[in-house]
Amino acid sequence: MRKKGCHRFSFLLLLLFFCLLPLFIDVDASYFAYYLFLCFCYIVIAQGWNIVGGYTGQISMASHAFFALGAYTTAIIWVRDLTKTGYYFDPLLMFLSGLSPSIFALIIGLPLLYRLRGDYFAFGTLAASEILRTIILRWIPLTYGAQGLRLPGESFTSMRPYYWTGLILAFCSTLLVFLLSRSRIGLAFRALSEDETSAQAHGINVLLFKVLAFVIGSFLIGVCGSLFAYYLLMVNPQSVMNLNWMFIPILICLLGGKGTVMGPVIGSFVVAAIYSYLEVFVGQIHPMISGVLVVLIMKYMPQGIMGFLQRRMG
Repeated sequence: MRKKGCHRFSFLLLLLFFCLLPLFIDVDASYFAYYLFLCFCYIVIAQGWNIVGGYTGQISMASHAFFALGAYTTAIIWVRDLTKTGYYFDPLLMFLSGLSPSIFALIIGLPLLYRLRGDYFAFGTLAASEILRTIILRWIPLTYGAQGLRLPGESFTSMRPYYWTGLILAFCSTLLVFLLSRSRIGLAFRALSEDETSAQAHGINVLLFKVLAFVIGSFLIGVCGSLFAYYLLMVNPQSVMNLNWMFIPILICLLGGKGTVMGPVIGSFVVAAIYSYLEVFVGQIHPMISGVLVVLIMKYMPQGIMGFLQRRMG
């Protein structure tokens, strides 16, 4: 109990540090502040993937599609002035940007999860994502194809709202996973991950909980896509449907420990540091190094950093 209390106190101190940091440094000129903003974004998308891949054991390869849908929803509604709510960090717009990928996840999740599991489900989600990419590229009157949508640049005043919004979303997504993991829904998710047949025999509606996890995870990723649209002020397939947005949350959860609350948090800080270093010093071949890193993690640390720490402490 004392150890848990110490961990919680340390977590609250660290959270307070992150909250107050923009008051003491120039976030517009600080690369460290940008690094933290990137970490917060990674935490949100990793927690979204973690709900599906970590807790229910369904490997999704559609994170980049959900991320893109969130970004495009923000851009399309803002550019066309559809809700008339101000748009810049508008909570309603960000909610709608999470809702649109949730609907997409429901549409593709019902048939895929009803029929497919394991690798077949993973490649089914990837195929659905590529269909979405084609629609985005071809539906020029709405998405402007490969050119994309440009958002009003005069809205930008400082990185502070980006930093704090990213921190809030990272905290809320982690809190959501924490609450889910300790609820009856979380227990059902874990039962599915362990043994679907046994879970069904014990009265768990397998399809319902699989789809529920898929929808919740896609909502978090879509909201993060909305935040990134505000940051880029330019939404096109190259920027928001890049395969990195599919690969990064998987790498984070494998490294940090999938199916845990804090694994994606730890993994996000490590992966963001690795990516930042590799992009500067290695350049275009950094995805190759990242792929090697995944293989090494799966071979030598299959339970991730959290699993390693739990074994050492146990």
